[in-house]
Amino acid sequence: MTCAVSTRPAPLAAGLFTQPRAVFLLALLCCLLWGSAYPAIKSGYALFHIAAGDLPSKFVFAGWRFLLAGVALLALAACLRKDVLGPVRRDAGALAALGFAQTTVQYVFFYIGLAYTTGVKGSILNATGVFFSVLLAHFIYHNDRLTGRKLLGCVAGLAGVMAVNFKPGALDFEFTLAGEGCIVIAAFVLSAASIYGKRLSQRMDAMVMTGWQLAMGGALLLLPGYGLGGGISGFTPASTALLLYLALLSSVAFALWSLLLKHNRVSLVTAFTFLIPVFGALLSALFLDESILEWKNVLALLLVCQGIRLVTREESAGKPSR
Repeated sequence: MTCAVSTRPAPLAAGLFTQPRAVFLLALLCCLLWGSAYPAIKSGYALFHIAAGDLPSKFVFAGWRFLLAGVALLALAACLRKDVLGPVRRDAGALAALGFAQTTVQYVFFYIGLAYTTGVKGSILNATGVFFSVLLAHFIYHNDRLTGRKLLGCVAGLAGVMAVNFKPGALDFEFTLAGEGCIVIAAFVLSAASIYGKRLSQRMDAMVMTGWQLAMGGALLLLPGYGLGGGISGFTPASTALLLYLALLSSVAFALWSLLLKHNRVSLVTAFTFLIPVFGALLSALFLDESILEWKNVLALLLVCQGIRLVTREESAGKPSR
């Protein structure tokens, strides 16, 4: 059995990633995959015997997930006869910086923040990344300016995330640097790194770029994990399959997301990330045999969809950002 041998660029592929319907469906798929990580990670902690407060072991678990995802993407890229080694020879520093920021730093701050705040507040504050992306794009790209419609869409999307996470007494106005502050920092780092990745993808293949950043970022996550005494145990067919699923969803979602960012405006793509916690809540309820037809879930979907419509509606007639 041989892999595809075509080395010619596929202009139709670039056109596919700018078609409104394709952008909508692919962004939806990415968010659905990332949303499925919510119940999968919770199950993984149980299968690998990782305690709620065991941050080093969580770093190890995440490190192996992203390292495997990156290796899988690079293997696929090599199978498709893409230049896998060229970009790392020419831009090793840039790829390492992207992996360090987008994977290592972002997840370290996120996990630390979750250790000092509630999951509800963490999910809501993590959604502020859309605001950061829209704001950063305003100053970096002349054709991706912040408008009142975009701002209203972001507010509606955030309201949807708050709705799906609503629990009586779960929210308060307490804000600490170690808890809520780290979640916000993680959201900002991810937004900035995504824009940096968009620029980097203009001079290299997006699949190869994503593979290297995931592999490097995952490997760097293993250092503090093992260095601080973390580890994972309990490898069984079920736990191994779950880890491989998490790696697979990461490789697929991040690769598609990088391609979408490469060929479209930042605000158009990132608006869909409001769906991730909504999908996460719905899938968690489904796998935990809970009712998903609660009023808050319906309200969340309506608000998030309206927010996405407001942010992306004015973009649909424009040319893709390069």
